[in-house]
Amino acid sequence: MDFQTNQGLSVTASYFQYWGKAKPETETGPASHLLPYHCLDVAAVGWSWLAPETPVCKQLAVKLQVEPNWLQRWFTFCLALHDLGKFARAFQGLRTNLSGDLVKPNPRMTYSERHDSLGFALWRDFLQEKLAQNFPPEHAAWINKIDSWLEIVTGHHGMPPKLDSFRLRNFFEANDELAALAFVQDMIDCLLSGFEFHSLTDKNLSKRLKPMSWQLAGIAVIADWLGSNQEYFGYCDQPMKLAGYWENIALVKAEQALANLPKSPVAGQFDSVQTLFPFIQQPTPLQRYAVEEPFTDQPQLFILEDVTGAGKTEAALILTQRLIAKGLADGLYIGLPTMATANAMYQRLGKVYRSFYQTGEQPSLVLAHGARELSQAFRDSVVLAEQANIDVDYQSGRLEEDQELSATAYCNAWLADSRKKALLADVGVGTLDQALLAVLPARHQSLRLLGLGRKVLLVDEVHAYDSYMQKLLATLLEAHARQGGSAILLSATLPQTMRENLTVSFHRGLGLEGPSLAYPAAYPLATHAPAPALETPIDTRTEVKRTVHVQRLDSEDQIIAKIRQSIEQGHCVCWIRNTVKSACQTYQTLLSSGFSANLVALFHSRFAMIDRQAIENRTLQTFGEPSGHDTRKGQILIATQVVEQSLDLDFDVLISDLAPIDLLIQRAGRLRRHIRDALGSRLREQGSEDGRGEPVFYLYAPMPSDDANVAWLKPDHAGTQAVYPHIGQLWLSVRLLEDKGGFAMPDDARELIEGVYSEEAQARIPLALQEASFDAEGKTMVQRSMADLNGLKLEKGYTRKSGDWDEETRIPTRLSEEDSVAVALALLVDGQLKPYADVDRYAWALSTIKLPEREWKKVSRQIPDDLKPQIEALKNEQKALRWLEVLPLIEGQSPYSAKLGFVGEVPASAGNV
Repeated sequence: MDFQTNQGLSVTASYFQYWGKAKPETETGPASHLLPYHCLDVAAVGWSWLAPETPVCKQLAVKLQVEPNWLQRWFTFCLALHDLGKFARAFQGLRTNLSGDLVKPNPRMTYSERHDSLGFALWRDFLQEKLAQNFPPEHAAWINKIDSWLEIVTGHHGMPPKLDSFRLRNFFEANDELAALAFVQDMIDCLLSGFEFHSLTDKNLSKRLKPMSWQLAGIAVIADWLGSNQEYFGYCDQPMKLAGYWENIALVKAEQALANLPKSPVAGQFDSVQTLFPFIQQPTPLQRYAVEEPFTDQPQLFILEDVTGAGKTEAALILTQRLIAKGLADGLYIGLPTMATANAMYQRLGKVYRSFYQTGEQPSLVLAHGARELSQAFRDSVVLAEQANIDVDYQSGRLEEDQELSATAYCNAWLADSRKKALLADVGVGTLDQALLAVLPARHQSLRLLGLGRKVLLVDEVHAYDSYMQKLLATLLEAHARQGGSAILLSATLPQTMRENLTVSFHRGLGLEGPSLAYPAAYPLATHAPAPALETPIDTRTEVKRTVHVQRLDSEDQIIAKIRQSIEQGHCVCWIRNTVKSACQTYQTLLSSGFSANLVALFHSRFAMIDRQAIENRTLQTFGEPSGHDTRKGQILIATQVVEQSLDLDFDVLISDLAPIDLLIQRAGRLRRHIRDALGSRLREQGSEDGRGEPVFYLYAPMPSDDANVAWLKPDHAGTQAVYPHIGQLWLSVRLLEDKGGFAMPDDARELIEGVYSEEAQARIPLALQEASFDAEGKTMVQRSMADLNGLKLEKGYTRKSGDWDEETRIPTRLSEEDSVAVALALLVDGQLKPYADVDRYAWALSTIKLPEREWKKVSRQIPDDLKPQIEALKNEQKALRWLEVLPLIEGQSPYSAKLGFVGEVPASAGNV
């Protein structure tokens, strides 16, 4: 792209007196990078990123109904204006003594507003009017129509600029405003000579821009990040003609910067199921559907409902490879309910993801959740040392009010933080939360949305999310479809209303009417939209067709007797409790009742991370698919919902606290999940039958009598009611199972789900329980309303008006009854506080637990006063502790039991350290 060099672009222009980037005083070389050069660096990255032949430019141009060349040129100009706020004398005063040739700081001006918001205010309150006066009438019209474009580029630090009116004279001197005006005038002359401006005055373009502005905002962030990277864009503090800088430096360095980004791998072709999964000799019916189902040329939505063990994950990955091979997707992100399930999926996916692409390609695979660096598998595959020395606490996302953070530091921090990077990697695995942040008003959401762009969004265990997350997921599906992404949703079973809401949302993103779904629906079922055959009934493989008997148990004494009988027979047992407190109490009860500590294990979510990892690995080894008689015999696991989802576990005997029917079905999927002999050893021969007899699912629940009252679950099941407050659904769940005496899968699945969640079923709830149920339904409505309130108003575009913007640490992806507190456990060793985890790397992170705020308040009151100054000194010394609380574990004093992972009164035999 050639500059026009006859427009008075003098090296003495006033805008050469402003710095855009500055080095620390300890570094050598030029102390600053002049502001016009930095602006051109970022514009050059945008120019290369939006090359007309690239898929991203073509897609955006089609959506905006403009030519790719037009979009490239116009957005390049906009990016050149991204840092207008740095013309503020208040900003220039952040560094003094850089050069005598720069403007002199004004000590009366305080930098109390960030330069991104100052830049938009300068445009809106000064530059627009002056430019309109200085240009012919044909220019004035478009100058007043481009505020939305300027919001996109000035919001390059991850949030749209503030729309407040600032008194410009508090931040800008008159000469600053004139320098900015001269710069914009020269950018118009240079970058837009001969440009077709009339499109900018088209109201329809403004409307089309709003849904596309989110992707353009992500591109602006990346352009600013790359354009701030000194490895490519070295500092220059001497004026030179901008034409020469643009042609010989900015464009050249931008090409180098983009060339060094990870290359998009070339898609492979789908050959067969065995190419992806050599261990599959006979595909399941669902997997055959995944191979044979035809695609349209639009983004695709699949909802796959089938029984546990039907190969849903493999079917989804088959569909993913086919979508990539057809050019409908470039990569994959898998969102899971928990970090534990994400860790397990990460290891499974590591064996197959390269098959999505041609041989020799090097696609990136990243684990994405808040503790991903603590996964040994991830540490083994990714080198993080080069990103360890980051001066910014990017994990918290917090900045001091007066801190001006350079784009290099912030975005390097973002790159090292896999929660955001994973959505830009070719293949990412993490919690669903990381994807939901793309539709919440959290800093850098635009990067997440951009990263998801042409990926398959695969969400497992869709039924597991509450109304708040379901509503956000529906919003995400709409946004994902609008920007060309496909989605695959997996579940054992979904209520009809949930399936309809998700399907309608995806259609809305494509600009289509929501389809009409059959009711009652078949099961198993594949829902495919948009497609001529919207719903396809699926058979399931014989091995997972089974009848499960259900036996209700009234008391804990009955359950303990059943556990004792089972281990005497050489079986392994799991009891799924609904709360951490009840799990800890049961574990301790078993030990005090004579069960060997070598046979009893406790697994829940509130252990220190280092213990949680060890327990999870031990659980998978003891009860996982490869386990045999020697490892399983007589083993007892007391667990919470952490074993309910996505972990491939198999128990001979399974006991569960009462829960809603869909979760009970999910839990029952862990009962005799694999084909084994009478002793529990794995059988793999074709046609083998399980030798352990017919499975019995033991349900700890009160009698579902017709005269049940509000005290039906109290006192023995009070914890259950706290976790699952819709008491009517609980009553319907146990009543259905009690009446049927069990269930057959897959034949009874739809009847069970609709027998609890349909409107007709709600009418059967006893009157005495309906008031409590109404309260729970009210909470569900509140959750949906909170999702509406917290979620981005995507139709408004990338603007402060689209949401209540904040740092991601303060934007909830999940709702809870109370806030949690991150707490690092410490040991007092020779008078010094040391991390609980005795490891070389990430010791404090591996020593961390999360506690409900009320429990932290209780335990923190018991910290000895003489240790509090030492704790504060430690937090100031260790950056990893800056946003954490610290709990010293002192034998006999601390109410936290590391052995139980529990705060509160515990028997002395449990041990406090």
